[in-house]
Amino acid sequence: MVPNPAPASFLPLTPAVFHILLALAEGPRHGYAVMQEVEARTGGVVRMGPGTLYGSLKRMVAASLIEEAGDADVDGERRRHYALTPLGRAVLQAEARRLESLVEAARARRVLPKARKA
Repeated sequence: MVPNPAPASFLPLTPAVFHILLALAEGPRHGYAVMQEVEARTGGVVRMGPGTLYGSLKRMVAASLIEEAGDADVDGERRRHYALTPLGRAVLQAEARRLESLVEAARARRVLPKARKA
């Protein structure tokens, strides 16, 4: 691993990694809570299986995008919690900006309607 890698070096993210980082953006969660958050936020469109989730979490810890944030009892079961690292947050922000620029390009080419003003 390169010391202090640039966030852009991780892009583009896979959908699974983006959804996991987004689920951890508000604070630490255990793996099952990440799966539930992704499913709820996408209205059930994205459902992450345990193999995808835990394989991604393992790779993300190795890449220093997330870190283990301790274990806690949840409903009588021991759950490992994960949290974003500063690098993980920077990568999430870089990917969100990249996706935003793609949406802007689609709007400019009239693939999507112009954004509504609030």
